[in-house]
Amino acid sequence: MKRRRNSGSVNSYLLRRPIQHWSPVFLLPMVAAFCIGFVWPFLQGLFLSFTKFKTTSKWSWVGIENYLKAFQDQSFRYSFGYTALYAFISLVLINVLAFMVAYALTQKIKGSNLFRTVFFMPNLIGGIVLGYIWSMIFDGLLSAYSTSILTNTTWGFWGLIILMCWQQIGYMMIIYIAGLQAVPEDMLEAAKIDGANRWQTLIKVTIPNIMPSITICMFLTLTNGFKLFDQNLALTGGLPYIINPDGTTVHTTEMLALNIYNTFYGQNVNSRGVAQAKAVLFFILVATIGLLQLRSTRKKEVQQ
Repeated sequence: MKRRRNSGSVNSYLLRRPIQHWSPVFLLPMVAAFCIGFVWPFLQGLFLSFTKFKTTSKWSWVGIENYLKAFQDQSFRYSFGYTALYAFISLVLINVLAFMVAYALTQKIKGSNLFRTVFFMPNLIGGIVLGYIWSMIFDGLLSAYSTSILTNTTWGFWGLIILMCWQQIGYMMIIYIAGLQAVPEDMLEAAKIDGANRWQTLIKVTIPNIMPSITICMFLTLTNGFKLFDQNLALTGGLPYIINPDGTTVHTTEMLALNIYNTFYGQNVNSRGVAQAKAVLFFILVATIGLLQLRSTRKKEVQQ
């Protein structure tokens, strides 16, 4: 006797067949845009990092000389340490505060939807605009102490922290709220029946179940911290600066992205190859740290 094919599988096959047949037509524009907008510029930038150039069509090969100059650049090394410190502090503060706000807004309080909207709104404002707005706010507050955010390294650092917390907490809050709402109710009820208090339930049940949200938020916060540019440019511009005994200038609030920008568009046109080498190192740094963070946090995720 011939085996009858399941009607559901037949229908599923008939539906998949035209989709599989025409899928290249729909994928081609996306792949072409990705190659034109990312792959080709990245490969060209990687090549130019080994050259001395003024324009992309006029270059001369110098090998690893640009990378050696990048490592010898004291301002680049300082920017790396400054950016790493900023990324770590902003990672902790943004995620802790965003989780606290999200947890509070999922406790069935009045006006929670309004509060969510208000907290999310700063994320809709561009970084350049935020930088100029907060620079005026900080200068107004610091005028009482006869100082400015542009003349004090400490105030410049914490000004960037406050600005980014104000902008990103609302965005991370939305992700945490989605994770909190996905925690199984039966697990919360079981913990309550077993006599667990709110703190024990939070630590033992809620946080392990929202680890995917924590992974996403930590990845976004960490990479945003290292890639910060427009807020840094508008708020402090890297100021103040110090001049070393050897005559080199170091901007004390200059982060990696701004350091690369200043190197490329500085007075020395011949330093563009060095700036491109810095950009490649910057990419490797952010990609490596992001992947390590994803790997470490995904190990703690639980399967529901």
